[in-house]
Amino acid sequence: MTDAELQRLVEHISQVSFGRPFRHQATFNARLRTTGGRYRLTDHNIELNPKMLTEHDLATLIGVIKHELCHHHLHLAGQSGQHRTAAFKQLLKQVGGLRFAPAPAPVIKPRHWQMYQCTRCQQVYYRARKINVNKLVCGRCRGRLKWRQTILATTRPHT
Repeated sequence: MTDAELQRLVEHISQVSFGRPFRHQATFNARLRTTGGRYRLTDHNIELNPKMLTEHDLATLIGVIKHELCHHHLHLAGQSGQHRTAAFKQLLKQVGGLRFAPAPAPVIKPRHWQMYQCTRCQQVYYRARKINVNKLVCGRCRGRLKWRQTILATTRPHT
């Protein structure tokens, strides 16, 4: 879904569910990590997390849009659009928006693990950082360590 399609969807939901037009901008913001969307008080624009559409379904995105539109319309009406107010909770329930956005899937990045091996007993060591092989020795036999390779893995490799 593009930003233009999102804009049309937000305008349609605003007109159908709230009976008021949405005259500001609605865009996707990939920098949002822990929230489904954001209503900006300064310019009245709405930013939505694209993961609400890619990791979840269209119904979830619509629920988040309704949540942000509740903030928008209450703020423009001169009322407090905070989550704790009765007006916000009542309007959110009336239009069927989501109270909480589902948590996005955690991003697990692989790390570079350094593999070292003892030249005497062949014991293998994995370290996240490079070590000085001129200073450190094998813990089992006090032999010299030699760097072997860098391994890309999400967890520490097993010896």
